[in-house]
Parts: sequence; C-alpha cells; structure tokens
Amino acid sequence: MPELTSRDPILALAEPPVRADPYPAYARMRETTPVFFYERLDSWMFTRYADCVEVLRDTTRFAADWRRVGERVPPRAINMLTLDPPEHTVVRRLFIEVLRAQDQAALTATIAGHTAELLDRLARRPSFDVLTELAEPLALSTTAAYLGVPAPDVAWTSRIGRAVGAAMDAGLWPDRAGPVREAQEELAVLVDGWLADPPDTGILGTLARRTAGCGVDPSVLANTVRGLLFSGYSSGSKLLAQILVALLHERSFGLADWRAAEPGRAVEELVRYCSPIHAVARACLTDTTVGGTRVRAGQAVTLLLVAANRDPDRFAAPETVRLDRYPNPHLGLGRGPKSCLGNPYSTALVRAFLDRLADRYPGVRALDEPTWQQNLTLRSIDRFTTALA
Repeated sequence: MPELTSRDPILALAEPPVRADPYPAYARMRETTPVFFYERLDSWMFTRYADCVEVLRDTTRFAADWRRVGERVPPRAINMLTLDPPEHTVVRRLFIEVLRAQDQAALTATIAGHTAELLDRLARRPSFDVLTELAEPLALSTTAAYLGVPAPDVAWTSRIGRAVGAAMDAGLWPDRAGPVREAQEELAVLVDGWLADPPDTGILGTLARRTAGCGVDPSVLANTVRGLLFSGYSSGSKLLAQILVALLHERSFGLADWRAAEPGRAVEELVRYCSPIHAVARACLTDTTVGGTRVRAGQAVTLLLVAANRDPDRFAAPETVRLDRYPNPHLGLGRGPKSCLGNPYSTALVRAFLDRLADRYPGVRALDEPTWQQNLTLRSIDRFTTALA
C-alpha cells in the first residue's frame, strides 16, 4: 500500500493512490478492525460477509426506511428500495409481476442489437473513452428500451448521473448535497412525463395497465421508476466500465476465458468482482448484537459490500476472477428482501457486451491507465481510453 496523507480510514480510500485499487485497504479493515465505529458518519462499519448478510436479511432489526427511527425522508426519496415490509412487499410484488411480464427473449435481442451497433460504430474510430462513449450510452439506450421509452440525451443523463452518484457520499462531503436536489427534480420531470403518457410496451406500458387498484401510492411508483432508470443506467454503465478495466488493465481474465465459461456463472463472478456499489446503510431498530458488537437502537450501520464480496471466509481466492465460481452468493446485487430486481437485465447486458467483443473485437486494448472519480459509495472510472482494433 502507498503511504497515505489521511489517517481517516474511509477518507483515505478517496486518495488517488488508493482510489485506483481500494481492495487491499478494505482487506486490511476486514482483517484488523472488521467492525468499527466511524464518527464522521456516526455509523458502525461492517466489513465481513456474514455480518453484512445478517443485517441485509433482517428487516425487523434493521431498517432501510429511516423514518422508522424518526429521520425525515424527502418525499422524492421514498421508493421500493427505501421502504420496508409490509409497504415494500406490496411495491415489490407489483414490480416483480411487471418484470416477469416482459419478453426476456426480445429484451436480450434488443440489448444485443444496441451493443453490436455501438461497438461497430466505435470500431471505426482510433480510440474512445470507455465511460462516456461506450458504457454510458449503451446502458442508457438499453435501459430506456427496457422501460419502453425513448433514450434521454446522453450528455444530460451523464450530468444527472454524476450529481446523484456524488451525492451518495454527501455524509463525507456535505457540499455534494446541494447539486443533487436540482438533478433529482430534473429526473422527476422526465419520469412524470413518461407516466402521464405511458408507452404501450416495456416496463412502463405494463405498469400503466396494472396500477389501477394496486394499492401503491403513485408518488412511490414514480420514484421507483426513477430508481430503475438510474440503477440500470448508472450502475449498469459503471459495471461495464469496470469489467473492461479488469479485462484490459488488470488482466484479471481474458476473452478466451469468457468464451470457455458458462455465461450465467461468469456474469455472477464479474458482478462480484467488479460491482460498483460499495456500500449501503441501514438504521438499527432495537438494541442488538452483530458480529460480536453491540449496536444500539437508532444507530446507523454501514455495510461495506465490497469488503464482504472479497471475504476469504466466504469466497475461496476472492481476489481472483474465477468465471466458473459456484456457488457465488455475492452481494453485488444485494441480498434478502431488497435484492436487486435487475439481474436479468444485467446478465443480458454483460453477456451481449462480452460476446460481441469476443466474436468481433478480440484485439480490444487499453491505450492508457484508467483514472477514477472521487466516489466511494458508487465507484466509477473517470476516464479510460481504449481501442477496438
């Protein structure tokens, strides 16, 4: 590990030398102080897989809905992921029904088509930036197709996405809280327009036909749709970008390895290894003990999912990409009642992307080293120049 200027174990993760490879720092936390209280966030920090899973699965002791401990939550922030049972269950059931009603074969074909078109266009250029010219446009166009709406402007969505992603660390850098409010309102106007005149197809088309009498507050529906858009676009693009970093910069696996692997297992392993979602928080509802640590009612707990996903007590050789790893109960898509519903989309996106590279562009190469945004909760490259030929 390089010498750090900050003695703060969390802020040190944002320093440029560590930002490029934070995993040794997370490993050291897990080995030396697997549970610690972090005063800057007024939160317990958990790094071990078993502890994180225990918290994620237990909605009676730990809340995603901070109103249960007396916190004020802005109306725009109340959605499926921030609710707890039984309210969460009603919304989740509706969206599960809507997602199951989608034509998965058609979705897969659409994603493959978008992927082929974009990569073939970029192949005519001498170089391109992975995030802004490949991963973000691809995740945006495919997410919009899944929703059944026209894709928003890429530059506009990138600006909104950066503001929202940065604000996830507003507890560390309070100045990030201001810009996100305007960004969220812009997103709300977009989604409200879609819901006022819903399409005939896609998630929104199906949702429009099933919302009558569903018992879900329309504002919660709108907020959840915004969450689907942001998650598909932002998390999807960052996952693709980090997979390319693992492929081209770290050499953690090769396209020949991908060709030889079973796609379902391989995607799960890449999500474990490259997941951009590094932390989630919960509120403790009752005095309890987790990982040998006493947590009081009303206290916050932060789960460092990236440390849990590389916990050697759960994953053999966790720092190695094993595309045939099975079982693979990683936390890259959550765990328990709040597990992500977007797994079919993520699987189709990653598979189409790597299949096209392996089939048409096996000579894809990096032209420089990636640089990284100063984000900790939602990790993202800043720039990474590559070429397909």
